[in-house]
Amino acid sequence: MKIVVLDGYTLNPGDISWGGMEALGEVTVYDRTKPEDIIERIGDAEVVYTNKTPITKETLDACPSIKFIGVLATGYNVIDIAAAKEKGIPVSNIPTYGTAAVSQFAIALLLELCHHIGEHSDAVKAGEWSSNPDWCFWKHPLVELDGKTMGIIGFGRIGQDTGKIAQALGMKVLAYDAFKRPELESDTCHYTDLDTLLKESDVISLHCPLFPDTEGIINKDTIAKMKDGVMIINDSRGPLIVEQDLRDALDSGKVAGAALDVVSTEPIKMDNPLLGAKNVILTPHIAWAPKESRQRLMDIAVANLKAYVDGQPQNVVNA
Repeated sequence: MKIVVLDGYTLNPGDISWGGMEALGEVTVYDRTKPEDIIERIGDAEVVYTNKTPITKETLDACPSIKFIGVLATGYNVIDIAAAKEKGIPVSNIPTYGTAAVSQFAIALLLELCHHIGEHSDAVKAGEWSSNPDWCFWKHPLVELDGKTMGIIGFGRIGQDTGKIAQALGMKVLAYDAFKRPELESDTCHYTDLDTLLKESDVISLHCPLFPDTEGIINKDTIAKMKDGVMIINDSRGPLIVEQDLRDALDSGKVAGAALDVVSTEPIKMDNPLLGAKNVILTPHIAWAPKESRQRLMDIAVANLKAYVDGQPQNVVNA
């Protein structure tokens, strides 16, 4: 069985093993694949793995050997799943590998907004403390989270995990989600409607999927309903935010700070309006990337392949 990985570098830059796949067939791993090289590389493959390299109907038409497609991620919008289904090709994704990592990162983004630890460390190393007339100094207002309210838009696994950490910090949680689990509610965690969440939250953290009804959910109209000085966290999907509207709110001070691991187009374009905004933290889509999380992703990818070999594909998104 010939197995081709089109863009394996981000999952495995060399610190974990492809051995699980190699036990199941002849594996060729490419760090990256340009669009013009896709068909040549997978033309005679039975199994194809991709993270962000697109597999279109035209590609599938040109590669009749393909019998299984694995996605090295949760999202699968890079694949024409309808065309794959029409050809009887199951497409399997990795649904739950990064819950702990992504929720931890959301809180890390929030804490960085509250304390600007990196900037203060750089200031000390640059000599600003040694030359300061006082025994301490700070370059931004510092924020204590105890007693404040976090609004979580999207209360699935990652949203729930983020809420648990927020409650451990003494925060109250307001959750907005189409599917409610009443057993999760407590004195410090309640479901609510979106308008109430926007009005009452000191921090808003986005953990919802990107659907037509969530695209641009943070925009000038929803921002206008928020508290003055709200903080916004996003390590879910970039297009959940209308970026120019957030830029305007940051520059005006309506939004006190935003910390984002994702943007509308990735890698970020240098004309993205958020790059010049006040008090914004931007990281390069790395919430998912601790080694433990990537190993879990690899293990599930191998399990998906074994399930296909056994004739019982799992985590199929185009069944």
